[in-house]
Amino acid sequence: MSRTDRASRVIAAPPATVYGALLDRESLEAWLPPDGMRGKVERWDPRPGGGFRMVLTYLDHIDNPGKTSDATDVVDIEFADLTPSERVVQRAVFEADDPSFAGAMTMTWHLSAAGGGTEVTVTATDVPPGIDQAAHEAGIASSLANLASYVEAAG
Repeated sequence: MSRTDRASRVIAAPPATVYGALLDRESLEAWLPPDGMRGKVERWDPRPGGGFRMVLTYLDHIDNPGKTSDATDVVDIEFADLTPSERVVQRAVFEADDPSFAGAMTMTWHLSAAGGGTEVTVTATDVPPGIDQAAHEAGIASSLANLASYVEAAG
């Protein structure tokens, strides 16, 4: 059965600014890793059909074992659709030996103007069953909070 996880947040920045942070390598490294992780982009090709590879490292891997190794999650992301200032659709595949993390998860970042800012809604579909739903939604919310802090500080 396919599962969908969601989170949203209003960010005090225009859609074009938020969209730019979704497609900038250094920006992604700064805000995408949820609390308790750090990230490094190893490959970068910001166009439809392109994508990136990110290594996420747990700061406390004893209590939070990774999917790829004891301390890491490695994910290959393909940009499936890029609609400037409106939407970024990503297909994410985790490197993992455990089949409960297998498959392509689709992450849709939808941006809509909201007052003087942007409502960002993230919808993850086809989430692998090995990913805990509550933890995943908390991780997405954490990334959105980081994104808000990042773009609001720059503005």
